[in-house]
Amino acid sequence: MSQGGDAMTSAYDRIVQGFLLIGRNFTDMTRRESRLDRSAMTLLACLDAGGPMTLAELSAVLGRDVSTLNRQTAALLRADLAERIPDPAGGMARKFRISPEGARRLAAEQANNLRATKLLLDDWTDDEIESFATALERYNAAIEERSGRHWPRGDKR
Repeated sequence: MSQGGDAMTSAYDRIVQGFLLIGRNFTDMTRRESRLDRSAMTLLACLDAGGPMTLAELSAVLGRDVSTLNRQTAALLRADLAERIPDPAGGMARKFRISPEGARRLAAEQANNLRATKLLLDDWTDDEIESFATALERYNAAIEERSGRHWPRGDKR
């Protein structure tokens, strides 16, 4: 696939602009209902999907440095959204696990995001929605493959 032509450059520019606007507009739209900041939401979703993780494991998945994650997980602990537990496999490092309150709050945020998404796509056909979802999955898979950081899939709690 050629990446040098004007039409493709324009399409790439539109994609980059589209992601910028998605980040801004979707966050603005859902913030009215949201109670979790983006970093808390990301950490809770990661722990929910992947089960208990150490700071090093979170760093590998999220690409954040351990000192940043240490501050972010401390905030989750203070808010009773996560808890520290011994490694279920018997390792030395303690792990973080989403708490019942964290799971409840995450579910509420995800339900809010789903409602907003359905509202935004209410005049799209089922085929358009399916095509968009497939394209996003493919795009994210490419990011994960190139970065070597894979989002956890499947519950390991």
